Amino acid sequence: MGRVSQAQAEENRRRVVDTASRLFRERGTQVSVADLMKAAGLTHGGFYKQFASKDALVDEATAHAFAELARRYAGELQQFDGQREAAQEALIDAYLSVEHRDGPADGCPVAALATDIAREGDSSEARRVYTEGVADFAGFLATDDRDGVARLCTLFGALVLSRATKGSPLSEEILTAAHAALTEAG
Repeated sequence: MGRVSQAQAEENRRRVVDTASRLFRERGTQVSVADLMKAAGLTHGGFYKQFASKDALVDEATAHAFAELARRYAGELQQFDGQREAAQEALIDAYLSVEHRDGPADGCPVAALATDIAREGDSSEARRVYTEGVADFAGFLATDDRDGVARLCTLFGALVLSRATKGSPLSEEILTAAHAALTEAG
């Protein structure tokens, strides 16, 4: 088999990072390299041509997931012509939806990666990226009279609890209660 072009190698790397970002959010960072490469449609041997280690991929996939999140809330702002509160409410609606609860692979990395990142070393790149991403998301959620960190904690907690109780009436009750707490005036 011949060598791949530089453009193809870059495309393969992008595909692996995108696939890893989705799989890590869905199943955790313990996903094996073999399973990851299979999901990306590439050979296991090609992994080490692209990445120094699995930890390096975790770092890059975490950054990729948070870049997607930032694009999502920037898109909400653009869609609502810079009206921050309308963009925040739209994002809260989507975040606390059954679709988001049931789709962690395409969902928020704050909730999906929290337990894995908590196990990372204090000086890991993934932890640094995660911490910055959480701070940025909290900044987006802040208003003149509402703390963005508290709002993010409510979103995060509701999503995690709703996922853990999925299949019971409590799951949707959690989403509804958190939504009401975040969107009621005052």
